[in-house]
Amino acid sequence: MMRDARSLLQALREPGSVEALGNDQWPELISIARAESLIGTLAHRLKDVTVPDRVRAILQDAAEAHDLARQQALWEADCARRALADYPGKIVLMKGTAYVAADLAAGVGRSIGDLDIMVAREDLSVVEAALLDAGWEWVKPDPYDDRYYRDYMHELPPLIHRERDRMIDVHHTTLPLTARPTPDARAILDSAIALDNGLRVMAPTDMVLHSIAHLFADGDLAGGLRNLWDINLLVRQFAETDEEFWTDLNVRAKTHGLIKETQRALRLAARLYDTPVYRFSAGHTQFSDYLYARRLLARDGYGRETRKWTRFAFYVRSHWLRMPPLMLARHLWTKWRKGGKSLE
Repeated sequence: MMRDARSLLQALREPGSVEALGNDQWPELISIARAESLIGTLAHRLKDVTVPDRVRAILQDAAEAHDLARQQALWEADCARRALADYPGKIVLMKGTAYVAADLAAGVGRSIGDLDIMVAREDLSVVEAALLDAGWEWVKPDPYDDRYYRDYMHELPPLIHRERDRMIDVHHTTLPLTARPTPDARAILDSAIALDNGLRVMAPTDMVLHSIAHLFADGDLAGGLRNLWDINLLVRQFAETDEEFWTDLNVRAKTHGLIKETQRALRLAARLYDTPVYRFSAGHTQFSDYLYARRLLARDGYGRETRKWTRFAFYVRSHWLRMPPLMLARHLWTKWRKGGKSLE
């Protein structure tokens, strides 16, 4: 039984290495890849590698599912564009949809869930009204949740389209307003790059830093192997095509208050995915890097989460990062009294 997710990292780094796997190891690799939302990525990485017929069928299904998800994501982005046709501001695609819309390597095989967009904070009411008129409706009708999102979060409460059953998250920055780092949302919008259809994606350094912020300055690292793979591919592609990338990344990380998070991300990407990073940008190795790697790899051969106390520690950390202690205590108390399970 595989004790953690290292076999998945090896398969992604060196696809040919899977030819040495035994029959009992394939189900474990597939289970871990599914659990980490990397099965589509694995399928594309192994497309030219000899694998057992039964495995090839699974990978082919995963690749086809990704191709469909990619088309759906682009279609949903276009639906949002048409719904906001009268909105004069910038509409910036984020995360997986941005990767496929910009035809980046990070989009190949990448699982894509909700549509995430970013607009200027002062325009939220205009964008909100246009989406509601176009068929989206609130997922969280609870007054407390609604007020919490509007006062403290980096996005509106999530919306879902009543006919297509597809969700959209409308962001106005990249981290909760209560978080310690405070990314410069205006700088992100000002530097966003236009696509042929009028939508935009973040500039390369901002795209990398958004992924870094999402993983290391906000959440509990759940699903972190996929996000770190994104960072790995984005860094590789941008550094290969722009000789000023590392300098620009350092400058932009300072602008967004994400120096420590950027260094951590680069060290872990190099450690887990052999990402070629500029050592000055990554800083010195720290003991805590081991703890982060331990959390990221916490899967067994069944795809189940392991290392309960490590996961719990990072869960507590995620909430500590999001808000000051008194606010956190009040929020958790309110959610507990209401019987809610979501601790956004």
